Amino acid sequence: MPTFTTPDGTTLAYHATGEGPPLVCLPGGPMQASAYLGDLGGLSAHRTLIRLDLRGTGDSATPEDPASYRCDRQVDDVEALREELGLDRLDVLAHSAGANLAALYTARRPDRVARLALITPSVYAVGITVTAEDRLSTARLRRDEEWFAPAYAALESLNAGRPAPGAWQAVAPFWFARWDEAAKAFRAAEDEQRNDEAAAVYGSEGAFDPEVTRAALAGFAGRVLVLAGEVDVAGPRRAMAEYAGLFPAAESVVQDGAAHFPWRDDARRFVTETARFLA
Repeated sequence: MPTFTTPDGTTLAYHATGEGPPLVCLPGGPMQASAYLGDLGGLSAHRTLIRLDLRGTGDSATPEDPASYRCDRQVDDVEALREELGLDRLDVLAHSAGANLAALYTARRPDRVARLALITPSVYAVGITVTAEDRLSTARLRRDEEWFAPAYAALESLNAGRPAPGAWQAVAPFWFARWDEAAKAFRAAEDEQRNDEAAAVYGSEGAFDPEVTRAALAGFAGRVLVLAGEVDVAGPRRAMAEYAGLFPAAESVVQDGAAHFPWRDDARRFVTETARFLA
């Protein structure tokens, strides 16, 4: 397991698997160990996946300064990884909350990013509004599933700002295309892999300046993929299309039937689409 040292002296780990040109992979959570990305449904057959364990997660060390968990402060960690890999420019894949870090890195160092694949991305760094109706209308696409009624009621309570007891656990089926035993085990593992202290700091005050970030991304010359899941309540299609519109050369793709983890929901479709973009 290779490691490197960041400018503030924190030792970070990354995991390299697969064949082909390197693809730096930034995990979501926020602040979840990169293990959950696995081989991204077999994308490792096309690219060498460089899965970064963000500070305080997975095999990376805990920083001396907890304030360094803030997303904007981790941009220097990505740059240190680039230098460690000896690459002039990076191809970057970021999932969910990891897209906030990818957006900030691209905005700050556009000359260091060749291709950017944003997979069901979080939108906080770019200030896109996801409305309650965006989420609820997406959720209603699954009204025929047996778990729908209690999960939808919990989602309504969250959107109203009055979470029902156990609401976050109750909405978990919406994150997966199939709420089966494998999905339940995957969901349970998330709690063990996430650094909750770091997650509370990640998007804290000062982390994001959407106006500045959007202006920088509007001048980014590299190719961008924004891949949405058709039934992803975290990243509804309207918001994902708006995200793609922030870039001069972005394509917006919706993976049919997929939720928040499209490589798990249909690995073949995910790998075909993502490998095509990265080729």
